[in-house]
Amino acid sequence: MRRILGSLVAAVALLALAAAGASAAQRPQLSAGVRGYVNVDTVAVALTGVTLIDGTGGPVRPNQTIVIRDGRIVQVGPAASVRPPAGALVMNLPGHTVIPGIVGMHDHLFYTAAGGRRVQMNYTGPRLYLGSGVTTIRTTGSNAGYADINLKAAIDGGNVPGPTIYVTAPYITGGGGSAGHMASVESPEAARRFVAYWAGEGATWIKAYTNITRENLKAAIDEAHAHGLRATGHLCSVSFREAVALGIDNLEHGLLTDTDFNPEKTPDTCPRNNMVTIGRGVDLAGPEVQQTIRTMVDNHVSMTSTLAVYEPFAPNRPTKDERTLSAMAPEVREDYLRQREQIDTNPNPVFTADMLLKSVHFEKLFYDAGGMLGAGVDPTGIGGALAGYGDQRNYELLIEGGFSPIQAIQVMTLNGATILQADSAFGSVEAGKWADLVVLRGDLTTDPSVIRAVTTVFKHGVGYDSAALIASVQGRVGVN
Repeated sequence: MRRILGSLVAAVALLALAAAGASAAQRPQLSAGVRGYVNVDTVAVALTGVTLIDGTGGPVRPNQTIVIRDGRIVQVGPAASVRPPAGALVMNLPGHTVIPGIVGMHDHLFYTAAGGRRVQMNYTGPRLYLGSGVTTIRTTGSNAGYADINLKAAIDGGNVPGPTIYVTAPYITGGGGSAGHMASVESPEAARRFVAYWAGEGATWIKAYTNITRENLKAAIDEAHAHGLRATGHLCSVSFREAVALGIDNLEHGLLTDTDFNPEKTPDTCPRNNMVTIGRGVDLAGPEVQQTIRTMVDNHVSMTSTLAVYEPFAPNRPTKDERTLSAMAPEVREDYLRQREQIDTNPNPVFTADMLLKSVHFEKLFYDAGGMLGAGVDPTGIGGALAGYGDQRNYELLIEGGFSPIQAIQVMTLNGATILQADSAFGSVEAGKWADLVVLRGDLTTDPSVIRAVTTVFKHGVGYDSAALIASVQGRVGVN
């Protein structure tokens, strides 16, 4: 009886989603340039014999079949009981792991690197993200707002290969700002005007930066909510607990930006050397840490892990892998290696591996307490965390910090979709959701480096050749 009921459920799902001329209609016609990266594009596809980590936090499922039709997942189950539909392209994939498409929650479309470089990544960014298995990104602060908006439109229209993009407005800060691409607001009225403008231009998030005051942050958050936007922040002048009280939705970077733990903190001011003070002085078992975590969890405020952007600042870490160096433009690579040499040989490093590990342990405490943790690369700093590659590296760092493979994949997929309030559409491998999937060569449950072994990335049921996307950016990161 159970098998009969299961077959009926599967049949209903197939029928309901075959009427998915509706879903298919949402998939754009791909340009010839995009089609050059596509290796699977049929109405129905079945991935068979795979090890599945479905993103829900449920157990690893060996020898599974995943059926895709019209861009959506229609059936998932044991290969022995799920039969590919007639006419489907059957991909036999024993020895492969399938995970949901990665949801990058701090994935800029610009890149900064050693030597003071700052470039928009309209070419390399979307290809690196998608080729690395990142099917959705939130930009989490814009260097050039209209460049991000226009790139989103080009991807949505099928003219550029890349992930689904949730656009965050340019940064909003105070105190004169810290860079020319940020808006410095000095009054609540100015904060509200800024938010209303970018809401009208299509942004779905705002991001506050280090020098904003509590009064202006409160005005920005309230205006964002009035327009249906959500608010996050890389904060310093406002602590995490203060930001929660103001109504913020999400907080970036975790431990090393939270001035709740800095004894030198004064109201509305970002202390000097804040990251070092916290990283060296905070006691993860102390009451301040527990209070901050409980405040965030009780108020349903999520947090974004960005471990990959911190790691290149720590000496003697594996931050010079060949694929990263090959993707960089030659002059970018030279400057990066020069700075890495200075970091690795410094007898008194400012940032240490212990501080990096303390950051991930804080995130594990937050996750274990019921906190909603997402993850993203943040391709900034000195340039060692590349778009897509850094998202993959986050997985390895989460594992190093004590997360299980099931937990780390949940953080990087379904949790991100949940923060975006889109978990009903993507983020896990479940019937009815968009077929955003990553096929990995090897067993991710036994070898964290398998996260790098991407073969095919499905976005809305279209399979993209990872190797072709990655090959297209070689020697170009830091230029375009």
